[in-house]
Amino acid sequence: MKYIEFRQLVKNPIFTTQDLTLHGATYAPSQLTSWKQKGYITKLRGRLYAFTDILKDTAPEILSASLHSPSYLSLEYALSHYGVIPEAVYSYTAITSKTTRAYTLPQGHFSYRHLPPRLFFGYQIINSNPLPYNLAEPEKALLDYFYLTPSVKNSKDLGELRLNLERLQEDKLHEYLFHFDSRRLDYLVRIMKDLYAYH
Repeated sequence: MKYIEFRQLVKNPIFTTQDLTLHGATYAPSQLTSWKQKGYITKLRGRLYAFTDILKDTAPEILSASLHSPSYLSLEYALSHYGVIPEAVYSYTAITSKTTRAYTLPQGHFSYRHLPPRLFFGYQIINSNPLPYNLAEPEKALLDYFYLTPSVKNSKDLGELRLNLERLQEDKLHEYLFHFDSRRLDYLVRIMKDLYAYH
């Protein structure tokens, strides 16, 4: 198969070798190697590839969704995005119901923390171009962070985070908190509300 035919057949800018089979593409592994050497495609990980000319304009958030699925951006990335923490974050932190993973690419560092499937909720689908990605709601991002950061355990630790809780909806925070079923998180949310006068 010629590259131009391959390009017309595969519509998504990020694809796996399994996707190629589903699209009916007939190719030899040596062709992928050749196209990679010519700079036509870029290998992201394992059997995941991207068209190089589109990759340079692809948002890292889309890459995050493609590198490890299912996943949703959360933790420090989402907290910074919503202004809940003041620090700018330059890595892409996500939650997955699969195993913990991390990847470093020219586009950035992508890390994935595991949560059990029962806690894989509280995110919205962002319909970006050319592919969508998932982003935690601010309430869920904060609870994910507390749950996965055992070093946060008292009012001193919470104060050092310098949280801005204006974007959080109290009803939704408590609804999501119920699903965690964690005394430690119940305690942290209670003292957080007193510390930041959040009512």
